Amino acid sequence: MAHHLAGMYAALMTAFTDDGAFDPQRQSRLNAYVLAQGLTGLYVGGSSGESGLLDAEELLAQQEIVAADARGSGARLIAHVGLPNLRDSIRLARRAEALGYDGLSALPPHSYPFSDAEILGYYRDLAQATALPLIVYEVPIRTGRPISLETLVEIMHLPNVAGIKFTSTDLFKFSMLRRRCPGKLFYFGFDEIYLTGGILGADGGIGTTYNLLGGLYAALDAALRAGEIERAKALQEASQIFVESLLDIGVLPGMKAAFRGIGLDLGLTRAPMAQRVADGDARMRAVLARPEIACWIGPPPR
Repeated sequence: MAHHLAGMYAALMTAFTDDGAFDPQRQSRLNAYVLAQGLTGLYVGGSSGESGLLDAEELLAQQEIVAADARGSGARLIAHVGLPNLRDSIRLARRAEALGYDGLSALPPHSYPFSDAEILGYYRDLAQATALPLIVYEVPIRTGRPISLETLVEIMHLPNVAGIKFTSTDLFKFSMLRRRCPGKLFYFGFDEIYLTGGILGADGGIGTTYNLLGGLYAALDAALRAGEIERAKALQEASQIFVESLLDIGVLPGMKAAFRGIGLDLGLTRAPMAQRVADGDARMRAVLARPEIACWIGPPPR
């Protein structure tokens, strides 16, 4: 089902003005940079885009701008629509369908300690709301708890559910889920260990650092599928050097610092999210200068 959606996607970031409002012009510059990197497409409106700090109107505006900027590029577009309430999620899903997006994805409901039955009901209703294939999401670091294997299997077999974005280090669970759900799409969501997920059968990846290093991840996936494991390992190690540099700064603040370092200002992350260290920009400039990273950095769009 929906295997035309397999591949490598940037979990698209969101650009803000200097005073913290959504910035369509800066967003378009980011879109142009990411679209030029040879990835399969963009995953729009997810956690990497600070969606938990945006309102539905801003996410709708971003959907529209990305659709316009990607038109004619050949890029696939997956809209993340997992807001805290089903009503807004369905509204985002239907707008993405109208704009020509290729698929949907959604965090499970996470504002309260929902039961597995409530999570199943959320995905059932969302999957029925449009004709677009739906990618469900396992991400305990965001939701605060894993979904049980049995419930995930039940969700994966709902009509119109095409697959899952799996952002967990429980690789045994990943493998069991793959065996129980043959024919479904599996995306791996941890950039720094994508190679492991790929070896275990992921059909592609969706990641934050793909925004800046999309060419590296496209090359990593190509090397893996060609059986060039040593090259894939070297590319993964380069990505790990970059990811490690983000951890003390904060992943999204560090990514925005990195983009400033190449001349592409996306604004700051939205409060209360902020850099954890005072010298974050200097640290990111230093890692960008490393040859194994610098060779993957393209020029900022004009």
